[in-house]
Amino acid sequence: MVALIMDFGVQGLNIGDEAGPQATRRLAQLAESLGYRSWWASDHVVLPSPRVDPSPSEPDTVIVDPLTHLSYVAAVTSTLELATGIVILPQRNPLVLAKQVASLDLLSGGRFTLGVGAGYLEPEMTAVGASFGERGAITDEYLDAMDQLWHADVPAFAGEHVSFSGVDAFPKPSNVRVVVGGHSPSAFRRAVTRAQGWFGIGTPSDIRGHLARFPARPDGFRISVSTQVPLTAAVVREYEDLGVDELVIYPPAFDGTVDEVLRRYAELIG
Repeated sequence: MVALIMDFGVQGLNIGDEAGPQATRRLAQLAESLGYRSWWASDHVVLPSPRVDPSPSEPDTVIVDPLTHLSYVAAVTSTLELATGIVILPQRNPLVLAKQVASLDLLSGGRFTLGVGAGYLEPEMTAVGASFGERGAITDEYLDAMDQLWHADVPAFAGEHVSFSGVDAFPKPSNVRVVVGGHSPSAFRRAVTRAQGWFGIGTPSDIRGHLARFPARPDGFRISVSTQVPLTAAVVREYEDLGVDELVIYPPAFDGTVDEVLRRYAELIG
């Protein structure tokens, strides 16, 4: 076994046939035992019915809420890092989400990473009452508001989309990292100015193009990439050479059962 990249993760198993409690427990514990670093849960509150582009799934697809799912995974594992990949931030109340994140951080022993994005599915955002046209500005404000609630001695925020003062919330998170998903210039800017990492999707060629447009990254900034490309040592090396810190596999995209896929790619974990 040759170690080619620092970390591997798993994404998307809060979706579909493997989203029930028995399968979730078994697969999360298997991933942990095989050396995977992280477990990422995806987010859609509702889907267009009937399906329309660019909806990722049929409307009857089971999608377990990512924070609920990760709370369960936290309870049945001990070292697996937990992450949302990603939460559609404009669809969430930022103060409620900040409380949920701090609570999950506490109950998981500091293993949680909050991955967020501005969203792309207009019918979903309209259904939950979020502004599709203002989603970027809302995402920026919500990140700043949550940061205030988590870290300020006297939390307060006054924006166009969220305002509060004279309140506080405990617990405070001990170790929550924020990563931003998306492939637009706004997402790249948001990642380096309001987060500690970026969550991208694509082939090595895709990621090379995205990183060529990326602003300068601060020290400690991590790049996580979700991939559906069949992996070999050579392909993994391509990602590593681009500066990717973590590859996150989506098992349903590969041949074989989830168990088989996890075991197959565990051979590339150092």
